[in-house]
Amino acid sequence: MKKSGLMAFIAAVMLLSGCGGENRQTPDSAGEDSSTVYVNAEKTVFGICGEGSAMNTLQMITDSGDTLSLSITDAKENGKVLGGYACGDRMAVLLNDDKTVAQLVINETTLLGNWVMPNPLDGSSFVGISLKDGGIAESIDQSTIVYKTWRIVNGRIEIQSVREGGGDEEEINVYDIVKLDADSLVYKNEEDLFEYGRLK
Repeated sequence: MKKSGLMAFIAAVMLLSGCGGENRQTPDSAGEDSSTVYVNAEKTVFGICGEGSAMNTLQMITDSGDTLSLSITDAKENGKVLGGYACGDRMAVLLNDDKTVAQLVINETTLLGNWVMPNPLDGSSFVGISLKDGGIAESIDQSTIVYKTWRIVNGRIEIQSVREGGGDEEEINVYDIVKLDADSLVYKNEEDLFEYGRLK
């Protein structure tokens, strides 16, 4: 009786584990598939510019530890190398399907800093945005807009802010980066164009 009871208990545990595994496997698999599809659809890779970079090649050590050697010839010709690149810089790169060609290169290190423009209301002062390491964003001399965070998503910059006096609701706006170099940052969406100079 004891032996058969023990065997029945083990069989029940194995059966439940098997069923549980199957039940969990489907959502996990679906989650992995969905995630894989999302990553492949986005094709953005984050990492550090490596020492093997050259005039038309970007060596990138990704956050996952892979080392990629990417052709940037097409990106250069299309004006899609934003902010340049130097060894040790933090990069966000939009890749082609086989991960050999960079279609868009954004230098996140160059993106960091204080960016200002003449106040559109009167032009007598400067307003702007400070983009800090770790995805932190802050307003520069703006009383109505409080910037909170920034990040690169799908090769575009996403900025989260709060408009004071407008219900204090958070807004998330996504922009295409048109220009980025040591002194200039220009980004736009369908409604707005922001042209900044670096505050020194």
